[in-house]
Amino acid sequence: MNQTVEHELKWHTSYWPFLLSFGILFLAPLSFIFYFVYNKPMLSILSLGVGAPLVLISIAGWVKEGLEDEHGYSQGHSIWAMPILIVSEGFLFIGLFAAYWGLRLSSQAWPPAGTPEKAYAMPIILTAILALSAFSSHRAEKSLDNPEHAGFVAWLVVTLIFAVGFMGLTAYEWSRLIGEGFTIKTNVYSSAFYTITGFHASHVLVGVGIFISILIPALSGKISYPFVKSACIYWHFVELVWLFVVSQVYFW
Repeated sequence: MNQTVEHELKWHTSYWPFLLSFGILFLAPLSFIFYFVYNKPMLSILSLGVGAPLVLISIAGWVKEGLEDEHGYSQGHSIWAMPILIVSEGFLFIGLFAAYWGLRLSSQAWPPAGTPEKAYAMPIILTAILALSAFSSHRAEKSLDNPEHAGFVAWLVVTLIFAVGFMGLTAYEWSRLIGEGFTIKTNVYSSAFYTITGFHASHVLVGVGIFISILIPALSGKISYPFVKSACIYWHFVELVWLFVVSQVYFW
């Protein structure tokens, strides 16, 4: 006797991604436009003040939903969504590099006047950190094949430490250069330098948020393999792009 079981499809809707998009809007484009286009530093600060808390609150709310059993934490995650995102992000980086190459090749003297002497130690250290994070993120992903995912949280924490360390050293390098008078307004090279390295740093920051979003549920024993796989794919993209950033912006 055949029995037909009807499964009702229930859609889970969330307003956190919608709020997150507004947070990113205030955090990045609007704050830059207010400061660099309209020369309104106070509006830029207010935009950052709205965007940063909204982004953090949205991420926290999104993670909270993942912790709730009723939503099925591991359901509905598609690994193929990440390569699609990476392709679109790749075109943005290509546009930035193309603009930089145009400036670089059309300039008779490079770097322009006002540029301090380049220090190569920091970019080498940053590259080494990302290389180590590539290994640790891969080990975290492979740990999912172990019984009870032994070692996953430890390797994920190590990767997170490397990512945060990269952000901290990038901020230190910027502060050093700004202290020497090399700001985004110094010359055309400084504008390109801070734009490209800053755009890459924003992707590192997103990676930190992704790893935290994985770590919080993992501490409660909830791990989504598609989510982890997608995060590792994204992080390898960040590492690959950095090789172009460091070779073109620092060493060329």
